[in-house]
Amino acid sequence: MTTNHDVQGESFFLNLRFMLIICVFVGNALEPLTSSFHIAQQWFNWIFMYHMPLFVLVTGYFAKSSLAGPAGRKVLLQVGMQYLIFQSLYSVLDVALFHVPHIHHSFFAPYLLLWFLASHICWRLLMLALRRVPPVLQLGISVLLGILVGYLPVEGIWLSVCRTFVYLPYFMAGYHLNYVDVRRFFTASVRIIAGAVSLLLIVLAGTSYFGIPAGWLYGSMTYGELGHTEWYAGIYRIGMYGVQFIASMAFLGLVPAITGRITEMGRRTLYVFLLHGLIVRTVVAKGVYEYIDTPVEIIFIVVCAAGLCCLLTMPWIRMATRPLVEPQVDWMLKPAPYPFRRSA
Repeated sequence: MTTNHDVQGESFFLNLRFMLIICVFVGNALEPLTSSFHIAQQWFNWIFMYHMPLFVLVTGYFAKSSLAGPAGRKVLLQVGMQYLIFQSLYSVLDVALFHVPHIHHSFFAPYLLLWFLASHICWRLLMLALRRVPPVLQLGISVLLGILVGYLPVEGIWLSVCRTFVYLPYFMAGYHLNYVDVRRFFTASVRIIAGAVSLLLIVLAGTSYFGIPAGWLYGSMTYGELGHTEWYAGIYRIGMYGVQFIASMAFLGLVPAITGRITEMGRRTLYVFLLHGLIVRTVVAKGVYEYIDTPVEIIFIVVCAAGLCCLLTMPWIRMATRPLVEPQVDWMLKPAPYPFRRSA
């Protein structure tokens, strides 16, 4: 039986998902400008403090109803198909058009944003493996793995191994999160404080206070790749978890629980996630960013990214691209026919 809390919870997390996908699009649109403009770098850092941790958290929350059984197998197959399709598509376009530097064209090295799909499969499998473990212990194990993975003597991009374990605690937390607890915590006074903290972070984003190297925010590099070979390098990861927690809580306090237009758009964020990279990379390849030289133009880029994000959630976009974004996998779930008739 669906309760009012269930409806409010779904609306809250769908609203959160839509707000986060705007941050994803804006962050990726700002990234080509970060080496040339200080304000772009600071806004980019601010967005990366919370948007991926929360995106993983909301993914874990919606995995509750489709983790195990036929529904779970269908999601795993569909995410796997999405990865194969878009890894091939982005790689072909990169060779022909994008020419992004330092890209490994391999199914074992996810292309830019596609790491999320590879990690999503791993998060679900790890959740299944640990589902008999008490939730508190699950979270503790996931945090420990997130710290230890940085010591691996490999490149973190392969199989998205670093991001898989660095962001695993957020998936675990989202899976066990209840909206009732969220509502109880975010009282009117807490929301005011969260709004003030978010405003402070935005203001600081326009100054030089955020000096966190991008590699720590991405979560895609081992400690060695980040230039930290000390035995205590894991302490820096613990510090990053703290920073991301504060920024994430501040952002959560801004999310409405009402059902509205953004709630419906929040149901179609997958289309934005998989398609927006094509837009950003095409704009970069065409040299549009070479004409950006003022803060006003950077703001215009942000506004355009938000507008295109809304456009990609439109139903007609879904109808046109659904075979790519949501490939049919039901045929793979049907049992194979028995080749011989049984005798009486």
